[in-house]
Amino acid sequence: MGIEFFFLILAVFVVAFGIGVVLLNRRKSVGQPASGQPTQVRPPVAAPENDTLVAEAEIDSVVEELPAVEEDPPAGTLRERLAKARSTFAGAIAGVLGRSAITDESFDDLEEALLRADVGVAIAEELLSGLRVKVANKEITEPSDLLDALQAEMTERLAGSDRSLNFEQFEPGNPNVWMFVGVNGVGKTTTIGKLAKQQVDSGRSVLLAAGDTFRAAAAEQLTAWAERSDVDIVRGAEGADPSSVIFDGVEKAAANKVELVMADTAGRLHTKSNLMDELGKVRRVAEKGAGTVTETLLVIDATTGQNGLTQAREFGAVTNVTGVVLTKLDGSAKGGIVFAIETELGIPVKLVGIGETIGDLIDFDPEEFVSALFER
Repeated sequence: MGIEFFFLILAVFVVAFGIGVVLLNRRKSVGQPASGQPTQVRPPVAAPENDTLVAEAEIDSVVEELPAVEEDPPAGTLRERLAKARSTFAGAIAGVLGRSAITDESFDDLEEALLRADVGVAIAEELLSGLRVKVANKEITEPSDLLDALQAEMTERLAGSDRSLNFEQFEPGNPNVWMFVGVNGVGKTTTIGKLAKQQVDSGRSVLLAAGDTFRAAAAEQLTAWAERSDVDIVRGAEGADPSSVIFDGVEKAAANKVELVMADTAGRLHTKSNLMDELGKVRRVAEKGAGTVTETLLVIDATTGQNGLTQAREFGAVTNVTGVVLTKLDGSAKGGIVFAIETELGIPVKLVGIGETIGDLIDFDPEEFVSALFER
């Protein structure tokens, strides 16, 4: 009896111990995954031990923010991307067509639309004064004809300009040099990257010169584009003389028989004469070596409105601007600055940026541009 009682006590103890183990395991399983499954809690990231790691992290972030040039160009056109600019004219068009005859209010609507579109006071008056005469002489009698006449006049103003990118017949050892100038933040480096990829795809050999040695991560950003376009790049130390970097780029291109050098420059405030003078030096140095500057493209943010005209005037006086790249035309920009630049300064708008991907840097088509504004 004593032995049986002992085994009974032992059995109860074993059962109780087993139950306790099961309950303990269940409680632990609530806070962590089952064995063999990956945990959802990330281990803490150790802080960088030196400035080099920080710099590399910053470079990586710059690269990740760049639009992927491998993407196929989107199906969107200039007409489709000008929705916001077109809305500027929508109210005026509705006002004109909403009346049975052409009245003073019709011209008031059109004048307001032109000014809101950043066309400028002088050009707006020139466009409308001729139409007023035609209406007075009964040459135009219907509201729809008034809109058609204004559209035709605006298209005519932009016609006739040579919008091709200048590229002289290549001779080995004498590369073409395209310089890119403009104030900070307008999209120079991104424009160079997109255009470089397009030129490579068209069959030209390209080298990039990172002449913007002052803006943080500018050289890294351009290097990322160079890698994606599979082209060479010449860059200097941070704060180096930009003229020397571009000169070295031209010399390397000449030695390697590269056809085209695309040179980035530091952003310049057009109101600072000393900075603009230095930009003039960059161009002079670029032509001292083997290459020839055949294109100087001024990059302007279309959202700056009439301030873009001032930039074009000042940069043109220093660097002999041969064409304009108008970026961010798909945003809140109205686009009328095109008329001011071409009419007052005689500088053609050659390229426009209408988005973030490589396919969104396109040739400027004035007829399509004006037609999109008057779409009804």
